[in-house]
Amino acid sequence: MAHSVRRDAPELPDFSLLKRLARDQLIYLLEQQHDVDKLYKVEHKPILYRTVRGCFLYPLTNWFLFPDVVNADKAFGRFRRYKIIFSPQKFYACENLLEEQGIFGDVTTDEWSFYLLPLDDDIISLELPEFFRDYFLEGDQRWVRTAGSALHLLHSVYGPFSKVYGIGRCSKMAYESWREQVEEGEQRARQAEIGNVFLIDRDVDLVTPLCSQVVYEGLVDDIFRIKCGCVEFCPDVTSSDKSIKVMLNSQDKVFNEIRNEHFSQVFGFLSQKARNLQTAYDKRSGMDIKQMKTFVSEELKGLKQEHRLLSLHIGASESMMKKKTKQDFQELLKTEHSLLEGFEIRECISYIEEHINRQVSMVESMRLLCLLSLTENGLLPKDYRSLKAQFLQSYGIEHLLTFSNLKQLGLLVEQQPGETLTVMESRVGKLVNDKTAGKLTDAFSSLAKKSNFRALGRRLNLVPKSDEEYDLRVPRDMAYIFSGAYIPLSCKLIEQVLERDGWTGLEEVTRMLNGHEFAVTDARVKTDSQRIILVMFLGGCTFSEISALRFLGREKGLKFIVVTTAITNSARLLESMLDNHA
Repeated sequence: MAHSVRRDAPELPDFSLLKRLARDQLIYLLEQQHDVDKLYKVEHKPILYRTVRGCFLYPLTNWFLFPDVVNADKAFGRFRRYKIIFSPQKFYACENLLEEQGIFGDVTTDEWSFYLLPLDDDIISLELPEFFRDYFLEGDQRWVRTAGSALHLLHSVYGPFSKVYGIGRCSKMAYESWREQVEEGEQRARQAEIGNVFLIDRDVDLVTPLCSQVVYEGLVDDIFRIKCGCVEFCPDVTSSDKSIKVMLNSQDKVFNEIRNEHFSQVFGFLSQKARNLQTAYDKRSGMDIKQMKTFVSEELKGLKQEHRLLSLHIGASESMMKKKTKQDFQELLKTEHSLLEGFEIRECISYIEEHINRQVSMVESMRLLCLLSLTENGLLPKDYRSLKAQFLQSYGIEHLLTFSNLKQLGLLVEQQPGETLTVMESRVGKLVNDKTAGKLTDAFSSLAKKSNFRALGRRLNLVPKSDEEYDLRVPRDMAYIFSGAYIPLSCKLIEQVLERDGWTGLEEVTRMLNGHEFAVTDARVKTDSQRIILVMFLGGCTFSEISALRFLGREKGLKFIVVTTAITNSARLLESMLDNHA
């Protein structure tokens, strides 16, 4: 089932070097602490240890627990020296808090620059799930330099890059941060392993992460939650009394063949795989002793491993099928496709109302509301008020602030009286073209939160014509990741810019996306790695988008490396918007 790879497809760089660099730096930092004899997991409880020096390694998401450790020691009359190693970097606010807590004099600090975690041959994550909310909702720019530093590390090890494209305000700032670090550092001549780079803000395309994922890896993530490339399969999957954690990457040969496939095609492949495996086992019956010895030493171990993995993925597929059948998944997908195509909108609203009133799932109801708003350029005032009231009545008035968050980000908005799509596009275009403005006006900032999905869909052909049947066995374009209903805007932009070698001819598209596009070519860099493209998503990326880019790479003879602040999906994105998130 795995798609054939073009013979001229380039080889990917070896990203295991990133792990070795991070490991070596951590070892160096720990070796400076001569009294370190044990590592502790920091939790909301006192840590009992006997040494007079403590070394703590903190991710920035929960380092605020540290003052409790020091104060607990002092309460028991234990006075120690402490060292904190922050990861991926140390901020001024960290030392400021230590000072406020009155423990600055007891602590020395350092940082472990662990920016990039390779999850697979072509996926690298910064593991910053908070990036989306912090930057796009709160306006907190502290992670922008982190993204710039990650780019700088990739450029130092696998560059220099010959071309850099980008779209979005955050992408532009990350690019500028990276260039500052390049200019400050030492330049070395090396053979480039990555030719082109594309930076894209998550809010350039908010529709794609809100669509139900139907490729195998995306569906596994939606249902079981993949974390750092690892998934925990429940007893329902393992056919035992305990859960099991499994790494999902290209080393799992069964998974690697189905990860990018539409789920409807997976069962047929797994069934054929099971038959082939049984045939391999059955050939033992006619063997003599010598042949049996060879079989046991050379094949049996591999067959047992393949059998174990095959059983897990069959179990996972059956479990997902049960869950989706129970949810009436086909009716849900039909509603989503209608929203994407702009058909039967009143019927879609009735379906969403029923979903809310039955209290099926708060996040699912919120997802459908946001998808309706984004595809329709906002809700009519009467629909907005009615759906909002029903939602709060079903799920609780405490989600009132969540609606404010969704509105601020442009995920769920109310159309202004007299506002039409044509008028909207005209106003956006006028403001973007007003070069004398110098900076964004308040009016433009409000328009920036509006969606132009219908116009973008027509311009870029994001929604293929539905008058002909889409053969998911032989996909013809990236739309297969959504059953042929929709080509992800993010991936279509990447395809178009690479084909055009820049943004020329896409001026109308960039106007509707509120600009901030850029394309930079370094004429000094001569490289044979033009077909290796690094795509950096700032604010998260879905497994569906990764599958789409792999498909595009196979079609064009390219290889895409996806670098993302975190793997996301509709649930993660919307959960970060909840008013009780903090």
